[in-house]
Amino acid sequence: MAKTILGLIPARKGSKGVPGKNMSNICGKPLLQYTLDSACQSQLLTDLLISTDSVEMLKLSECFHVLSNGLRPDKLSGDSILTIDVVKYELSMLQAKKIKYDYIMLLQPTCPLRTSAHIDKAISLMLESSQSSLVSVVDVLGYHPLRMKRIIDNRLVNYIDIGHEDMRPRQELPPVYIRNGAIYLIEWDVLINQNSLVGKECIPFVMSPKDSINIDTIHDLYLAESFLKTQS
Repeated sequence: MAKTILGLIPARKGSKGVPGKNMSNICGKPLLQYTLDSACQSQLLTDLLISTDSVEMLKLSECFHVLSNGLRPDKLSGDSILTIDVVKYELSMLQAKKIKYDYIMLLQPTCPLRTSAHIDKAISLMLESSQSSLVSVVDVLGYHPLRMKRIIDNRLVNYIDIGHEDMRPRQELPPVYIRNGAIYLIEWDVLINQNSLVGKECIPFVMSPKDSINIDTIHDLYLAESFLKTQS
């Protein structure tokens, strides 16, 4: 039997770094729409659901025939709210309707360069593996932990102490990856039981630096816009 996969978009209206971020106009359409477009073009997602506290975003998603449990409660809309708590709330609402999926794919709307091809390739990798979760990552490149510092008592101290300053070229350093926020894919039961979007058994989905742009600042927004213009 084919596995069922729910795409879930968490899109709240508040943002400190970029006010109104998820509805910011980028190349003629709201930021949120890029994720709606790519998710709806996926061949492997079973359904798509939006979790939002915004009437405006809810109305936009309705144009794409996206599922919704209605506006999320205020207690799940603040800056300090964890995404896992939002996801668990939405899943509990579905369970109350006796609806359940095999996998949950979290698609944050702040990653406009993530495409349907990324979504479907990640799902295919997950279904071919024996692991319970998948997370998209990107190479840290020049921001390698062996080059990172802390400031203690106004002195630079190596973040990772290897006894000396590592001056090797970036290309000779061991590759290190960081979550880019574009894709989290996990079995429903594992998410609930481990209370996490990243299971203890997890495989990587490596994305390019360009496709990994995650809008957190105005600079990120301008950078994403410049790449999107070259694709149009």
